[in-house]
Amino acid sequence: MGKATGFMEYERQDKKAEEPESRIKHFYEFHTPLSKEEQEIQGARCMSCGVPFCQSGQMLMGMASGCPLHNLVPEWNDLLYHGNWEEAYYRLKKTNNFPEFTSRVCPALCEAACTCGLNGDPVSTKANEYGIIENAYEKGYAAAKPVQIRTGKKVAVIGSGPSGLAAADMLNRRGHSVTVYEREDKVGGLLRYGIPNMKLEKQIIDRKIAIMEEEGIRFVTNCNIGKDKKASSLLKEYDRVLLCCGASNPRDIKVPGRDAKGIYFAVDFLKSTTKALWNSAEQKQDGSWKLSLKDGSYISAKGKNVMVIGGGDTGNDCVGTSMRHGARSVLQLEMMPKAPDRRTETNPWPEWPRICKTDYGQQEVKAVFGQDPRVYQTTVKEFLKDPEGNVKEAVLVRLEPKKDEKTGRMLMTEIEGSEYTVKVDLVLIAAGFLGSQEYVTKAFGVETNERTNVKTAEGAYQTSRENVFTAGDMHRGQSLVVWAIREGREAAREVDISLMGYTNMYVQ
Repeated sequence: MGKATGFMEYERQDKKAEEPESRIKHFYEFHTPLSKEEQEIQGARCMSCGVPFCQSGQMLMGMASGCPLHNLVPEWNDLLYHGNWEEAYYRLKKTNNFPEFTSRVCPALCEAACTCGLNGDPVSTKANEYGIIENAYEKGYAAAKPVQIRTGKKVAVIGSGPSGLAAADMLNRRGHSVTVYEREDKVGGLLRYGIPNMKLEKQIIDRKIAIMEEEGIRFVTNCNIGKDKKASSLLKEYDRVLLCCGASNPRDIKVPGRDAKGIYFAVDFLKSTTKALWNSAEQKQDGSWKLSLKDGSYISAKGKNVMVIGGGDTGNDCVGTSMRHGARSVLQLEMMPKAPDRRTETNPWPEWPRICKTDYGQQEVKAVFGQDPRVYQTTVKEFLKDPEGNVKEAVLVRLEPKKDEKTGRMLMTEIEGSEYTVKVDLVLIAAGFLGSQEYVTKAFGVETNERTNVKTAEGAYQTSRENVFTAGDMHRGQSLVVWAIREGREAAREVDISLMGYTNMYVQ
């Protein structure tokens, strides 16, 4: 597969990123794709290794190594190299319902496990995936293919994030009549309102939703199941219900002064920006969109000293969004110590590399302000307010790892006397999510586990309630888009078996 000596002959090339000082002036995607010729050469770098770890998706030391969807990476790299772009698309779609999303927002677990990466640079698989799917739209391969035969069975999917959309796509292809309910005004879940526009432009979601509608899936927005519509009526109307409502409870920071004005959860901040951009969007003659923040209905970081609490992807998205607003300064707190810059001996390939990653938002802060915004082993001890109740300062304290004598676990504990104060006008809490929302689980009468995720048997998706299934973050806890798609596919297979007594779905 690929060219036998390609990995030795060709250097890795990836999509080129726009310079930080330039890209912070807009909210559009900022990577320039490779040409088709360049992309084919990158396909040639796939080295036909005996065991393709890139597609394994196995768990090593508690983290995934390779693609959880088991994408047939060597196969479509080979097809790309030989110029067979259409067949490459069909091999890609065999395992991945939404390469238009994953090729933009996935952290590329496949590349971290690539054999070429053991002693050199991995194959640019994510860029290859992007090239394949965008070419498929351009050439018409990705057009709608409506189902010809229906089973007469009806399924309701609650939630239109990646797990719900993947399940809906699979079940519709099987011939079941699928309705997707979404409580927001537009379809997409966190793909739309949790991931910023510069990582995933929202017309990309709309493009795929239009195809899914043409293929027969019905979408109902502004409908909050458990509040606007009773769960009991849904269970009477449909043969099966699949809960894909996400991990929607943001983890809070419980310290004195938390009630000050100007402190928000990250998802509310990101959502307000996306809504403001698209509420005032104007479509140009060439079909592209002109985006701006004219309507002023968003949580603004302009001219403010911003503090982001949390070091994950969502925290970085808050950093990048704040830079585009025109923040005066940005500080990002991480409780844990800084990860090493390179793999250690205890973290060998093909494990996921536990190394320090400097993402686009942090790159932008460094380019503009001259230093990385992250402060490690630090947390908030107190927020201080001005006379109007607005947050004006934060008391921070440094942390150190100490072993708990009872449990043996390492805990981050305060260093006595290490407190210091910083000025802040806007605080964004990006400390993760705690699980499903109680009003939904109670409405359907499903059991939850100690983490408030919906409970099922291990490796299964059937809940404690008859005819009710679950998938995605609501089931496994906060995770990656690629894991949500996998769960949606597997849950769809289980729903199909329960409806038909067998299944012909290929999910991995």
